[in-house]
Amino acid sequence: MLYRLLLCSSKFLKNLFLKKYFYAIIPIREEEEIQVGGFTQMADWPSFKPLPFFSGCHIQTIAGMFFSFGESPPSITRFVHLPDGEKTTMEITTPEGWKESDPTVVMVHGLCGDHFSPYMVRLANRLSDVGIRSIRINLRGCGTARGHSRKMYAPDSSDDIWKALEEIKRDTPYSPLTLAGFSLGGNIVLKMAGERGAAAEILLEQVIAVNPPIDLYSSVALLSAEKIYDNHFMKYLREDLDFRHSYYDDLPPIELPRKMTTMEFDEFYLAPQAGYDSVTEYFRASSCGPHIPHIEVPCKILISKDDPIVDYTLFEPVPFPEKVELVMTEKGGHLGYLALPSKESGVRWMDDLFMKWVG
Repeated sequence: MLYRLLLCSSKFLKNLFLKKYFYAIIPIREEEEIQVGGFTQMADWPSFKPLPFFSGCHIQTIAGMFFSFGESPPSITRFVHLPDGEKTTMEITTPEGWKESDPTVVMVHGLCGDHFSPYMVRLANRLSDVGIRSIRINLRGCGTARGHSRKMYAPDSSDDIWKALEEIKRDTPYSPLTLAGFSLGGNIVLKMAGERGAAAEILLEQVIAVNPPIDLYSSVALLSAEKIYDNHFMKYLREDLDFRHSYYDDLPPIELPRKMTTMEFDEFYLAPQAGYDSVTEYFRASSCGPHIPHIEVPCKILISKDDPIVDYTLFEPVPFPEKVELVMTEKGGHLGYLALPSKESGVRWMDDLFMKWVG
């Protein structure tokens, strides 16, 4: 029944079952997590075993995005005033009975996301259920921050996140902070942690990154080559750009070519906006990979070998510092991880692992 529902849910999902993607729904042998970089694997946590008929990377990625239910928890919107005069927002969900000495989890969304992104909503609800405050940061112009920033958010938004953390810590100095980023948000939080080095420990207890693209040129190239993803993200990037250039009088009208990939968009718009002469230079400056060796705060990274957007082999040459733990699964796609339920973990294996890490 669920399989039939998936087939019929939308035209977007049906594209998965074209000949190009047919292999993605064929069940394959389930593998254990592998050890990477000499780090200890999770002996007390079940390995990821894909949900039957959901073994392929594309079906994990897209079903993980669409099959997410539940309303966004109540939150208070707070503005973060950035050094360049623009603003972004935080959505703060404080569970009943929370004290200022209790933990807080700060989350950063991915490309074309916001505080309503399914994984952000699911985890905010789960955190609230166990008495942990959650703060969902909207990158510039996203969610409730729309209309408060002329600039489009970018992978180099690490200073914006640091500014938000400073404000959170100033207001609740005794609340231990966990910073988590998903996909592009994962790149941003890892870059920030590496840039700040030991100073990050002043604000943070730990950092968590899920499916972070540590080499942005590689990931955008992979995304642009897969039309099912490229068309999806370009739709929202076009809408965002159209809004900004119609909302702000000082931004000139702009019209993108009808056929444009995400890579071309970054080269045409984002790189020049950020002050770079080329998209290669822009991606090099914005990628977290070179900063990971300088991370000094406890950090956990989750990736999958079949991620269609993030090439796992790029993690292998990275010299991970002692406090960084990398967990790699054979399957899971990109923010998917729909699992065969076990005693310790339900269908949402990623969410269950995240809650374990948060403690």
